[in-house]
Amino acid sequence: MSNATDDKSADAPLTGHALIRSYLNTLDGSPGVYRMLDAEGRVLYVGKARHLKKRVSNYANPRGHTVRIARMIHQTASMMFLTTKTETEALLLEQNLIKQLKPYYNVLLRDDKSFPSILLAKTHPFAQIKKHRGRKGETGSYFGPFASAGAVNRVLNQLQKVFLLRNCSDSVFSGRTRPCLLYQIKRCSGPCVGLITESDYADLVRDAEQFLSGKSTKVQGELAAQMQQASDALEFERAAALRDRIKALTQVQQVQGINPQTVAEADVIALHMDGGQACVQVFFIRANQNWGNKDFYPRTGAGAEEREVLEAFLGQFYDNKLPPRQILLSHPIENDDLMQEALSQKAGRKVEIIVPKRGEKAELVEGAARNARESLARRMAETATQTKLLKGLAEAFDLDAPPKRIEVYDNSHIQGAHAVGAMVVAGPEGYIKSQYRKFNIKDTELTPGDDFGMMKEVLGRRFKRLLKEDPERKGDNWPDLLLIDGGAGQVSAVAEIMREYGVDDIAMVGVAKGEDRDAGKEEFYRIGKRPFALRHNDPVLYFVQRLRDEVHRFAIGTHRAKRAKAMGETPLDGVPGVGAARKRALLAHFGSAKAVSRAGLEDLKKVEGISHRLAETLYDFFHDKG
Repeated sequence: MSNATDDKSADAPLTGHALIRSYLNTLDGSPGVYRMLDAEGRVLYVGKARHLKKRVSNYANPRGHTVRIARMIHQTASMMFLTTKTETEALLLEQNLIKQLKPYYNVLLRDDKSFPSILLAKTHPFAQIKKHRGRKGETGSYFGPFASAGAVNRVLNQLQKVFLLRNCSDSVFSGRTRPCLLYQIKRCSGPCVGLITESDYADLVRDAEQFLSGKSTKVQGELAAQMQQASDALEFERAAALRDRIKALTQVQQVQGINPQTVAEADVIALHMDGGQACVQVFFIRANQNWGNKDFYPRTGAGAEEREVLEAFLGQFYDNKLPPRQILLSHPIENDDLMQEALSQKAGRKVEIIVPKRGEKAELVEGAARNARESLARRMAETATQTKLLKGLAEAFDLDAPPKRIEVYDNSHIQGAHAVGAMVVAGPEGYIKSQYRKFNIKDTELTPGDDFGMMKEVLGRRFKRLLKEDPERKGDNWPDLLLIDGGAGQVSAVAEIMREYGVDDIAMVGVAKGEDRDAGKEEFYRIGKRPFALRHNDPVLYFVQRLRDEVHRFAIGTHRAKRAKAMGETPLDGVPGVGAARKRALLAHFGSAKAVSRAGLEDLKKVEGISHRLAETLYDFFHDKG
């Protein structure tokens, strides 16, 4: 990749068609990416081109443009160009720049988190089945993606009934002396206490892998044969257990709903647009099974057409995901051959992009399109309601305009332990969950339970980062309104923090319950103004209550997760060089982490897999601490 042309300067400040025409003599027929910038240097649009000169010359022509493109050309004050070796490289670079720069006139996928999978972890003789999200660095078999954590949890819940695989961590597994509740309710085979052999457990793992690979009929047939054998041998208890597993397997298939016969692996992607808004519905089909669906609402770049919206969605959606063998679309895209080549390179195998016209594939796309249409209708109705609420909020709190981004903060702890801060975000489209943030309180000098101190740390970290990433406030991550859970003291503390960072022009409101602590009698606090309350039946009051309840929920959930993780940890987790295998060996030898901490150096050296040097490290680690 080479830099061909940078910002062009001229004696007279050209703009629009004339400015774009002035670049033509410096361009050639190379593929590449171009950027259009306004007079303040903000990126208006990022585009790719198979032939840069031809593509840019289209913008130089004053006729034949849509209203959106004409407006964009009129605002263009400079351009930048990057040439690439291939058209595919240009496509990939374009999507990376769009996600990074977020230009106003580009289609932008705003909610693009990774999707969860099911992992059969095989780092232990008895494999663990669990939910997984993120990098696939652990040894085992991965199955996914699933549309949501809820979809994974539902399938895991049913799979435990069918295949009786453990979901406990290795440390919990090694510390068990009797079977847990999951064994009692017939959701685990009890490998932790030897109630199943390693060979028989491996058979269960194999069956689970076959089912998740789409061989559910084969698994069901084998279970039915085993049940018949047990019945013939008068082993009625075993036959009943197998019957229950077959019933659970049937329930899994019913939960999945649509299970296509002719589509083994595909993403079904359908677009519906209305009133300048768009909804893209994605169904995940893997191993002839429906693994859930999710809707997305990309920003449409001030009026892009269906082909452009769907193509941009594909490029950004698969930027950090492995594409399936087939992608079934509701509409054709402009550069299907180029997109197909780019995704095939990413996957390391052939990826097909299909717009089906008949058969089962077309039925799947039609179902996804119907979901997209209904989801967008619901969202537009909710947005209309949300707009009224934000307008009412602006009137109630004397804001200059309805806020586009509200940030709500809260802390959670138990007497100062496992303290966390939480931030939730809301705007014209409701909660923006991809923008939620949690903050582990790091200041060790804070007095336990010092809510003011915790809030100071959270706000300080939040705005320090904002000032570093976007000091000129050009992006959409700056809030218009801060809602703080607390009264006059909390608001004053937050105002002091904001003054320290030079961002004291952001409106803030403290929300505190009335004297009798009843919901519905909240009082609102603002700097320099008397506290006030809203009517008990005011929709704005209900809106603020929902925001406060949402940040409470998020903060408490984060705190509980941190506390549960801390309770599951052992002192061995902090010893350098002691991984899962050595931790199991130590716990098996001594019985508990506490016994390991009290063991002598010679006793530590006797543990299988513990070298003399590591034994000394262990001994020093515990004895230096106490």
